[in-house]
Amino acid sequence: MAQTPSSTELGISTTDRLASMAHKTIDRVKPKATRAELEVRDAATKTTEGAKRLQEQAVEAAEEGLSKARSYMSNNPLTTAGIAFAAGAVLGALIRR
Repeated sequence: MAQTPSSTELGISTTDRLASMAHKTIDRVKPKATRAELEVRDAATKTTEGAKRLQEQAVEAAEEGLSKARSYMSNNPLTTAGIAFAAGAVLGALIRR
C-alpha cells in the first residue's frame, strides 16, 4: 500500500496552515471593519456636535430666563419681596413638620 505524505512531512505544519487561514480571513474582513469604524466615528462626531448645540441652546435659554427674572425684580421690588417672604414662610412651615 502506498501512503500519501502527511502535511507535516511536506513541511507545512498545522500552525502554519492555521496562521495562513487567519491572515486570509483578516484580509477579507478588514475593509468591512474599516468601513464600520468610519461610520461609528462619523456618528460619534454628529452626536457630539448635536450635544454641543443643545448645550448652547440651554445656556442661552437659562441666560434669557435669568435676565427676565432680574428685570421683573428690578421693576417690581415690593412684589418680589412679598413673593420671597411667602416662599420663606411656606418653606419654614414645611421644614418644621
